[in-house]
Amino acid sequence: MPYTVTQTSLPEVLILEPKVFGDARGFFFESFNARDFAQCTGLDVQFVQDNHSKSAKGVLRGLHYQIEHPQGKLVRVTQGEVFDVAVDLRQNAPTFGKWEGVLLSADNKRQLWVPPGFAHGFVTLSDSAEFLYKTTDYWYPDHERSVLWNDPQIGITWPIDGEPLLAAKDRAASPLAQASVFQ
Repeated sequence: MPYTVTQTSLPEVLILEPKVFGDARGFFFESFNARDFAQCTGLDVQFVQDNHSKSAKGVLRGLHYQIEHPQGKLVRVTQGEVFDVAVDLRQNAPTFGKWEGVLLSADNKRQLWVPPGFAHGFVTLSDSAEFLYKTTDYWYPDHERSVLWNDPQIGITWPIDGEPLLAAKDRAASPLAQASVFQ
């Protein structure tokens, strides 16, 4: 099997660890194969957009989602290390408001599947990190929303000291109690 798939405390959020072939020259692995992804996860998804960001240490991006045209995301890190978080925003789900956090790095080559209906964010732990993700729908800025990264109702334990570096939209994010959520 090309991936080892591990279910998290949020059953729909999955950790994928690819089979890596390495020797003294370096390494090789398939970072994505649609047939293998479907076989290993049981998910039939179509990715329509790839995104790539670079962030300095202490940058926190998120918690982002689209209230219409929700995106599933398959995320990974190609340089550095991040603490990646998914928060369930499906109001009728038993895990509503719960979160899962996973260390993703260039070294561990893990990927995280964040399904539609979940907010997503990460904080950079290394000096810098390059973050790649595939999405199941396009970006629609009019439908983009943010949940407050440090909302005590959610209670994410971010592995950082002090305040992270935030974009204006993330500083102005809504707490979960006031956020638009999925029915």
